[in-house]
Amino acid sequence: MNTRYSLLVTLLGAILMAGCQSLEEDPKGSLTPGTYFKTQADLDASVSAIYIQFARDGAWGFTNRSTSYFGSDDFTTDPGLNKEDFRLFDRLSGGSGNLSLVAQWQGPWQGIYQANNVIANYAKVSSTEVLKNQAAGQAYFLRALGYFYLVRTFGPVPIILTPIDVNDRPPRDPVDKVYAAIISDLKKARELLPPSFPNQPGKANQMAARSLLADVYLNMTGWPLNQTANYALAAEEANSVIQSNQYNLNTPYATVFTTNNSSESIFGLQYNVGGGLPLRSAGSSSVPLDEVAVNGSSGWDDYYPEINFYKNAPKCSRTDDTFYTTIKLRQPDGKTFKLVPWDSPETHARHPYYKKFRAGLNGDGVSETATSIASINPSTNKVYDIIRYPLVLLAYAEASAMAANGPTAASYNAINLVRRRAGLPDLTPGLTATAFRDAVVYERAYEFAGEFGVRWFDIVRLQLLPKIIAERSPEENPIPANTNINQKYLAPIPFNEMTRNPAWVQNEGY
Repeated sequence: MNTRYSLLVTLLGAILMAGCQSLEEDPKGSLTPGTYFKTQADLDASVSAIYIQFARDGAWGFTNRSTSYFGSDDFTTDPGLNKEDFRLFDRLSGGSGNLSLVAQWQGPWQGIYQANNVIANYAKVSSTEVLKNQAAGQAYFLRALGYFYLVRTFGPVPIILTPIDVNDRPPRDPVDKVYAAIISDLKKARELLPPSFPNQPGKANQMAARSLLADVYLNMTGWPLNQTANYALAAEEANSVIQSNQYNLNTPYATVFTTNNSSESIFGLQYNVGGGLPLRSAGSSSVPLDEVAVNGSSGWDDYYPEINFYKNAPKCSRTDDTFYTTIKLRQPDGKTFKLVPWDSPETHARHPYYKKFRAGLNGDGVSETATSIASINPSTNKVYDIIRYPLVLLAYAEASAMAANGPTAASYNAINLVRRRAGLPDLTPGLTATAFRDAVVYERAYEFAGEFGVRWFDIVRLQLLPKIIAERSPEENPIPANTNINQKYLAPIPFNEMTRNPAWVQNEGY
């Protein structure tokens, strides 16, 4: 049995042994610390279970993890079919009863509750301090990761840092306090974790904690907190990762999305189809319904970019590797294919698609040549990178420029590293701080096109909805004329959660 498969079997076994919690589940059904947390193996299994909670299909393993992020210009979906949950948020009309939204809520909470169990009990384990601290550091990182996505998606949420009783109904805490808890956890993770875990992909290390902390500080500079003093803190944390020299952009852009744990992967969720933990946001999910493989499998048409987002992309090799613009239509003989452009009347959606999410791991998603498709699979073994090194470089570029009231040579170098790998010339020198920031935001939009909320969170913190709506093609799913854009930066709390917590007040506009 290979090492990765063995690890995933251990992870899956751990979740079955460990159980889990969420705001929808009975917390009493979680681990029993007195009988479980005894050895380092027990502790490691419990930490593994946290990763599983985030990675599973009902959390971040499928496209529904991005449901409310469909308000972004790098996401749209089919005007018909069974895509109503995604389409409503694409039209900025999603509501609290949206069933796909539940994954965005439950996934982080289940991870947070599992992390709380580990943090509350790791010190009792009979083991070395180094190993116990490494386990706890990962739990602190993962708890912070969960809260970071929750607070940016839903706004105020309860800060729950210890195991709670099933009957508890904690209040929603203000956004600034949630961020304070996230920062505290990441500082603790930074303290406890080693700089790396050699030959152990998927384990959060100190550089992952620093990278996430940089992103946290950067997000705090914008809406709703507008704490611009945090630019300097974001730059400091990002720079510490850069100076570590652990990561680089030597892997070609296209290869990042067809292989696992590349030279730029700082933190990624690991998947294994054979182990019962598939990634299903690659492969079929990002393939047009029009495409049918020789074996009869077809695309799901779940997500693709808006037309003008594609048209506004820079002309470079990264754009070629990002977007899929020639659709393969299987002919009546079942073996040959007709190639048509994305806007052909022979296609029903008339949109470009994402090329970078098709293949999965070396073709275990879509197996194809330039002129034919052998098979289209919905379950892949591809790692999903939550933090890639370009995210750190671009965070440093923006934060250092804004902190210094203008870009430094190091600011330019950081963004130019990303641009050079993309096949673009160096950025124009002499830009003002604001113009440079806008250039970084544009760069991030296309470096991370379609990647788990990256573009949406820039739209939120910089309040960009009016701009992207103005640039939206009339061919997109229509946004109702009376939509209050200012109320669409946060998603609604799911209906079931509001019912369970009658003292909570729903987000404005829902």
